[in-house]
Amino acid sequence: MAERTGTAIRKLRASRGWTLSDLSAKSGIPISTLSRLELGRGGINNDRAARLCQALDVAAEDLLVRETPAAPAISGRRSVVRAGDGALVQVGRNSGRLAAADLRMRGLTPVLLDVTNDRAGQGRRARHEGEAYLLVLEGAVELHSELYAPLPLAAGDGVYFDATSGYELVAPDGPARVLLVAAGDAAFAEAAE
Repeated sequence: MAERTGTAIRKLRASRGWTLSDLSAKSGIPISTLSRLELGRGGINNDRAARLCQALDVAAEDLLVRETPAAPAISGRRSVVRAGDGALVQVGRNSGRLAAADLRMRGLTPVLLDVTNDRAGQGRRARHEGEAYLLVLEGAVELHSELYAPLPLAAGDGVYFDATSGYELVAPDGPARVLLVAAGDAAFAEAAE
């Protein structure tokens, strides 16, 4: 029940384009508590449920019993990605290549990104549903987000984070390459060839 309720809260929040910070401001519930609730790791008492229902403008049943669609039972899938293959996409101000674009209803969306130190698009944050994992393959990057101080990462470093809160990647020392793996079938804007 806690997991389904957490998923419902996250989907309702995301459908409004709100960050955890936005929902916290509207409900009076701390961001850390909201994060735990969305992850299904915290119980929701009557006071929290009432505040969330009011902030999200939904009935209690929509918050507490909303069903999430079951993931299709798919097996034996694979998608080979050759060097230089993949549709060009834009993630924030960085461009990259989408891997496994031929698969539908992906459980993960991998993107190989080239991160630059070009400051022209600074402040253009990427945002998408769910969580993500970032692994630095070459160079060094900084992960900027709405919730935390900039996080420096060197080649081989990785970070798992909430992508709904908005983030930006910067390569302060020159070009870098990263692997971004977004949860679910994330959609990214097409980049110019």
